Amino acid sequence: MKRREFITLIAGAAALPLEARAQRAGRRYRVAALGPVPPSFFDELGRAGFIRGSNLEIDSRGESVTAVSYASAAVQLTEASPNVLIAVGAEAGRAAQKATQRIPIVVIADDLLGSKLVASMPRPEGNTTGVAIFAFQLDAKRLELLHEALPGTRRIAALADRLPIPNTDALKSAAKRLGVEIVPFAARSEEDLIRVIDTMKVEEVEAVNVLASPILASKFQYLIRDRLALRRLPAILQWPEQAEEGGLMGYGPRLSAVFDQCAHQVARLLRGAKVADVPVEQPIKFELVINLKTAKMLSVEIPPMLLSRADKTIE
Repeated sequence: MKRREFITLIAGAAALPLEARAQRAGRRYRVAALGPVPPSFFDELGRAGFIRGSNLEIDSRGESVTAVSYASAAVQLTEASPNVLIAVGAEAGRAAQKATQRIPIVVIADDLLGSKLVASMPRPEGNTTGVAIFAFQLDAKRLELLHEALPGTRRIAALADRLPIPNTDALKSAAKRLGVEIVPFAARSEEDLIRVIDTMKVEEVEAVNVLASPILASKFQYLIRDRLALRRLPAILQWPEQAEEGGLMGYGPRLSAVFDQCAHQVARLLRGAKVADVPVEQPIKFELVINLKTAKMLSVEIPPMLLSRADKTIE
């Protein structure tokens, strides 16, 4: 190679951003996940150049349903010194922060600012950033959509993963405006869910708003769908994909899209970006999916006006 070409090559490499240079060093990376992470997340990381089984090692655990278990799992994960730690849900995020102040953390949760997981969304301080899905406001929007689908409904269950249900101001305000009664229920295990859904029918609940919860949406989504169908209870769910998989209605950002955003943040951090330079993001698009096959099975007639606003219908 000529001396001039060599100097040009070195100068060009020096001009690359630190993030881009870091990935090309031939390193192996470790990402730890505290909570359930879908396969699409790893696919997106692979498209960014971090390939599971090649230059990327994944350590995933912590799908437990208690804060104590999250705390223990977070400590175990940080002992292996991962390059980035993902935490799904505010509980997992708090456990991760207690376990490490050094390892970058990417949290997917309802409201990172309101939960005090970050002090600023545009420029997070400390070692935490992530994606804020503002699920509590979406819970209220789902109630409105459920009532629009079933306009005569007056008693609607709110299924959460704990009681009292946190941050219900928007939900209560929507219920008052619609003239409906919210009946709270909570479950954190398979046995709880079966008992609770059966109790809903006894208590003359007419429909169910399944509130945002990483526990309910990941570990028990199929049990919830099937038990609600068995008890012939129409429901609206947290993710559009859940309606595509047999639920009556789903409204919110796509789960895959949220984890794609998370993957992009993780990729930036793996390339060497500072946490403060990786802003907290919000979902870009929200979708309403209505499953007309399920509606027919439940003898629910969806109003044409609501159908016209659906992003997708399953027939």
